[in-house]
Amino acid sequence: MSKVLIVGAGGVGGVVAHKCAQVPEVFSHITLASRTLARCEKIQREVRELQGRDIEVAQVDADDVAQTVALIRRVEPALVINVALPYQDLTLMDACLEAGVDYLDTANYEPPDEAKFEYKWQWAYQDRFRDAGRMALLGSGFDPGVTNVFCAYAAQHLFDRVRTIDILDCNGGDHGHPFATNFNPEINIREITQKGRYWERGEWVEIEPMSESRVFDFPGVGERKAYLLYHEELESLSRNIPGLERIRFWMTFGESYLKHLEVLQNVGMTRIDPVMFEGREIVPIKFLKALLPDPASLAENYTGKTSIGCLIEGEKDGKPKTVFIYNVCDHEETWREVRAQAVSYTTGVPAMVGAMMMLTGEWRGHGVFNMEQLDPVPFLEALGQHGLPWHVTAL
Repeated sequence: MSKVLIVGAGGVGGVVAHKCAQVPEVFSHITLASRTLARCEKIQREVRELQGRDIEVAQVDADDVAQTVALIRRVEPALVINVALPYQDLTLMDACLEAGVDYLDTANYEPPDEAKFEYKWQWAYQDRFRDAGRMALLGSGFDPGVTNVFCAYAAQHLFDRVRTIDILDCNGGDHGHPFATNFNPEINIREITQKGRYWERGEWVEIEPMSESRVFDFPGVGERKAYLLYHEELESLSRNIPGLERIRFWMTFGESYLKHLEVLQNVGMTRIDPVMFEGREIVPIKFLKALLPDPASLAENYTGKTSIGCLIEGEKDGKPKTVFIYNVCDHEETWREVRAQAVSYTTGVPAMVGAMMMLTGEWRGHGVFNMEQLDPVPFLEALGQHGLPWHVTAL
């Protein structure tokens, strides 16, 4: 039994708090902290109502290392679960090292002033975590996260050699708004509007944003058009899956979303650099974020399903083989269980399961780890037991 500190009280943070509360034999004491205490208190009430457990709440500025260290030392957790903004990954890793605790996140660091996704900043902490005898687990969400584990499981148990991987992410749900993002609007829009990239035969290939698409029949949802994007798990998987020749990432978008996004780009509302407005600097995308619905507010009326998986091609016993490993998640069911929509749920459940792997000793090590570097079997067994059943279909 272990104490945990969850930093971040958005949609994902709420799911993590609920799911940790469901496993008291592992998570004996839960503290939820955020810059905005009222968000934590709302989740605290919902956890008490739905899970019958009391969690503690606290206010913290995750950009302030000293303040975060003080909170960690007061709570004395065995693990910090970071579901705050990706901009705060490095300060939270610094705080964990100073306070002497393990670390887990769901998305890699990116600098606030540049839409750039790279693990180099966090991989640079390898020696510091190893020498401190601490473990940092990176990207324990769904994609990255579960998709990494799907790939590791396929490479170890389903194939003799994996040649190509296509990660396919579809949200087939309807939230009733003409334009809204399913997670932090600033992060979501930065991710989509940067140039696409994929890895092939040892090199990165760059394309114009949203310039390549394909139609795929997603289980539980049906045929949808998906667009090629760059996503952070490509960087680690291209290094860690032996024999891999190509890996790509695809995500679906509705026509209304794409139309609104195009207009917002054309008028400059997706810019991440400051502009002058009435004598003061503002960042357009931050102003846009203030106008858009809070992703957590979408959950109550969300209908439909998400369908996310890995299309993997390779060889087994000298013959070509293709499989799709995937999960389907229902927005209405996740609302009933934890007051969240499925996009938050599919990120929050793997964060809890990754934390469980670390706290129970199934996954242990000193240093910085990506998900595919650890044993996929216990993680996938727990994932199915705690709300995200997964399936393998031969194609």
